[in-house]
Amino acid sequence: MKRKQKRFLQMTLLFMVALIFLPNIGLWSLYKDKHLMKSTEPGEQQTFPLSLGDGQLDTWTDGLKRKDWHDYGSIHKDALRSGKGEHGKPYPLTEEDRDDSAYRENGFNIFVSNNIALERSLPDIRHANCKHKMYLEKLPNTSIIIPFHNEGWTSLLRTIHSIINRTPDSLIAEIILVDDFSDREGGVNLWEIT
Repeated sequence: MKRKQKRFLQMTLLFMVALIFLPNIGLWSLYKDKHLMKSTEPGEQQTFPLSLGDGQLDTWTDGLKRKDWHDYGSIHKDALRSGKGEHGKPYPLTEEDRDDSAYRENGFNIFVSNNIALERSLPDIRHANCKHKMYLEKLPNTSIIIPFHNEGWTSLLRTIHSIINRTPDSLIAEIILVDDFSDREGGVNLWEIT
């Protein structure tokens, strides 16, 4: 009986320590993001602007340059777009457009996908603090790999257009499409429609 009580007390203590420290780690992370630097003068608190606007640079005291990577022209252009499916709004369907075979084949209505612009605008769902975040000026480029299986071509092309339009050119090394044994008959090859 004594062993069970000791084990229970150990687990309770561990739980209480976790309850105290884990939320504080998250708070420390937020604090560190907001105040990344150490002051150059003792007792002096430095502050940095959240954003300088349109690709401007700022050097923080950690010696690394930060950049506003937002493309404000593109963001403004997207905000002005109108049309079916723009800004994530639903596509209006008639009863004859609601064909269940399209859903069974793709998991979504391919008729709607074929009628939405390839370069459609999407709502900005980022947290308010992320809209003003500064990122390092020198970031590594990356390869983007998109595996697909029996995919509707317009949704795949829309994904590629979104990547190209919303990512700075210097950050994209390559986009690789991997056909994961698609077996639809009568389909076209991707290189035939690009």
